[in-house]
Amino acid sequence: MNQYYVNDYVQPDGQHEVHIRACPRFPSNYTYLGEFLTCEPALRAARQIYPRSNGCYRCCRACHTG
Repeated sequence: MNQYYVNDYVQPDGQHEVHIRACPRFPSNYTYLGEFLTCEPALRAARQIYPRSNGCYRCCRACHTG
C-alpha cells in the first residue's frame, strides 16, 4: 500500500495532482489522503476535496488523464 497526497496548489490547467510520498515531484503543500492499494480510491478521495483532481503523470500514471 502507498500513502497518497493531493497537492494543495492548483496546476496551470486548473487541476490538483495526486502523488505518492516517493514521487520526485512531491509537493511542498499537500493534504494527506490515506493509504490505498491503487491510485483510483486516492483519486476519489482527492476529488472530495478538489473536484478537478488528476493523477501525477510520474507516480500515478494509471490515474493520469492528461
